[in-house]
Amino acid sequence: MPSLPVVAIVGRPNVGKSTLFNALTRTRDALVADTPGVTRDRIYGRAVINGQPVILIDTGGLDEASGEVESGAQVQTRQAMKEADILVLITDGRAGVLPIEHQIASELRALDKPVIHVVNKTDGIDRDMAIAEAAELGMGEVCGIAASHRHGLGYLERLLSSRLPEEEGSEELPEDGIRLALIGRPNAGKSTLLNRLLGEERALATPVPGTTRDPIHATVERDGVTYHLVDTAGIRRRRGSHEGIERFSTIKALQSVEKARIVCLVCDSLEGITEQDARLAGHVMEAGRGLIIVLNKWDAIDEDARRKVLVEVAERLDFARFAPVVTLSALHGSGLGELTDAIEHVNEVGMAELSTSALTRALRKAVEAHPPPSIRRLAPKLRYAHGGGHFPSRVVIHGNRTEHVPDQYRRYLVNTFRKHFDLTGVPVRLVFRESENPYAGRTNKLSPRQIQKRRRLKKFVRRKQRKR
Repeated sequence: MPSLPVVAIVGRPNVGKSTLFNALTRTRDALVADTPGVTRDRIYGRAVINGQPVILIDTGGLDEASGEVESGAQVQTRQAMKEADILVLITDGRAGVLPIEHQIASELRALDKPVIHVVNKTDGIDRDMAIAEAAELGMGEVCGIAASHRHGLGYLERLLSSRLPEEEGSEELPEDGIRLALIGRPNAGKSTLLNRLLGEERALATPVPGTTRDPIHATVERDGVTYHLVDTAGIRRRRGSHEGIERFSTIKALQSVEKARIVCLVCDSLEGITEQDARLAGHVMEAGRGLIIVLNKWDAIDEDARRKVLVEVAERLDFARFAPVVTLSALHGSGLGELTDAIEHVNEVGMAELSTSALTRALRKAVEAHPPPSIRRLAPKLRYAHGGGHFPSRVVIHGNRTEHVPDQYRRYLVNTFRKHFDLTGVPVRLVFRESENPYAGRTNKLSPRQIQKRRRLKKFVRRKQRKR
């Protein structure tokens, strides 16, 4: 499996970089406002471009720095430009090309990387004129979009897809065993947990946050099960990630998640569950990987603090309620057996083949208990289901008017399948497909015998009507 390509969105402030980031990732992770310079640090997200996942980076605007904060944002943006495989230069179609954008274009050309020039905010103006004016930057083909209305994104995605690096020289991943990634904030105890699983000091573990810089790969066999482990560098909160030596940590960690089958989110029980932990859990779910929440340093807190941490897990990680929670102490080894049991269970249920008959029975029971709501007096008809893949576990549902199945009912079906098949720790995704109409394309031609029979029936009906 190749590493995920990295795409960075760059440009001057207030041209719509964060709006485009949210549109491509289909999230609201990037703060959007009319005030220039809202985005200060690099924001990472996962997007799917024409079926291929990529890491997307939203950056702060490149402009004449007027203060220390703005200068830091400039450094962050230029680091993102160096990290990226493809650069998306975005300009404002309404404001036209400004002098600063000529400087930005020169910087991008010096990097010698593929660049796609996007003209945003073309809604309500002469789009062709805006594209022609933007072409003076000399960045090649120009794509006109309106990110806030999602206009032109299809063409942009096709352009991006054509520029993505080819899948050559990708590392071979083992087919046997369990591919396991350890992710989390710095100093949560990932390296200590890796060493405990291996039974040796493979990774340097110190109280200093950020000791691990690059992913560490290792293989170990425990109770007849082979684990292919990856200990990733800690992913800091965005405001704390200004050190140049750590600029690749987040990208490498996200790429490790894509290559894993199961991900252990290691949380520091002393600090509790933070917003960054929730964000990381969201990345794992978007990638469709198995998720286990590991509460490390459990022996270092008292009963009251333990109850508080468990409440935080229930509240802040509510969207990942399907993930098992394991408490342990990586330093002393307590709880390690429970962790390996959870990993093996998640792997077993995630790789299980769900039969068509069992899935269809579960679907029919769910529909009988709670039929899908009617839209314009017509309710979707869900006929049968079959399996469609592992990690995530895909359930393909065939029926009619499936595009009218609301999100709330989809969540109900996901919870039904998860409960029925005990899909603990495994994301479930539904794929709806319209059943083909068996009468589509058929003509209504009758045979001569059928025509004669129909005529006799009409005559008979008319005679009866006259007698009445």
